[in-house]
Amino acid sequence: MSESAVPSSIARPWLARARAAAEGSGTKRQHSSLTNGRRLLAGVDGRNPWIRRCKDIIRAHLVDLGGEDNASAAERSIIRRCAVLTTELERLEVRFALANEASPEDLDLYQRTANSLRRLLEAVGLERRTRNVTPTLADYLQQQAAES
Repeated sequence: MSESAVPSSIARPWLARARAAAEGSGTKRQHSSLTNGRRLLAGVDGRNPWIRRCKDIIRAHLVDLGGEDNASAAERSIIRRCAVLTTELERLEVRFALANEASPEDLDLYQRTANSLRRLLEAVGLERRTRNVTPTLADYLQQQAAES
């Protein structure tokens, strides 16, 4: 199902709540297409690959934060900047791969951008998660049986 086919109340529950609150108060407040999530950048076609990749990254980060409902406006703003930096880092990586090399200037840009991205991700709660390597009881018993 495409993003446009998903009702806005499902895709953006916070928007549905805001609309319901506005309807209940008797006033109808209009938001820009940037605020309501329809556009990433004003005046830019949202169908180009760069915009689509940014939107994919934004969605992934919002899921990591527990959904759009759990992210504050400041967190959403930081996530948007993270998406732009990630997209540009990916473009640099493609350029490095196609050229089979990277110039010192490009490496410097890449390093500074990656460090800025890391700091932004830390601001929204980048955490290291340990991987559970403890075997399940069934795995342990199977291993014991195999060793006997």
